[in-house]
Amino acid sequence: MVANAENLGGPSTVADDPRLTKIGRNFIKRYNLDELPQFINVLKGEMSIVGPRPEVSEVIALYPEEERASVFSVRPGITDWATLWIRDEGERLKRSSNPHQTYLEEIWPKKRRLQVKYIQNHSIWTDIKIMFMTLKVHLIDKF
Repeated sequence: MVANAENLGGPSTVADDPRLTKIGRNFIKRYNLDELPQFINVLKGEMSIVGPRPEVSEVIALYPEEERASVFSVRPGITDWATLWIRDEGERLKRSSNPHQTYLEEIWPKKRRLQVKYIQNHSIWTDIKIMFMTLKVHLIDKF
């Protein structure tokens, strides 16, 4: 992203977001390389490879208290069921006149349900399945 990006737009990033640099839009986001620094957080024990994707504080405040407690009972992750479900979030938001509102109304409710599903059915086998599906969808299928 360009310098000062957080002051130039909302928390949702559309596919053709003007805050993205050319290399960011055409290469880094396209191949999900923007997720690689999160592996540092995994090594530090702050994140897991699989778990509910972290949200911005503005969205966290909207969670019903019970769901918030549930989501925060597990470490956030780099990938989850929602990552597999919404592969084209930026493209979907690009078509909206208010991307963040579209995110909150059309994408976030399903993401919340998938987060709860993950937490309720969490197992090592679920994590392995999500990891392999993520590799397939976001790496193998892109080439």
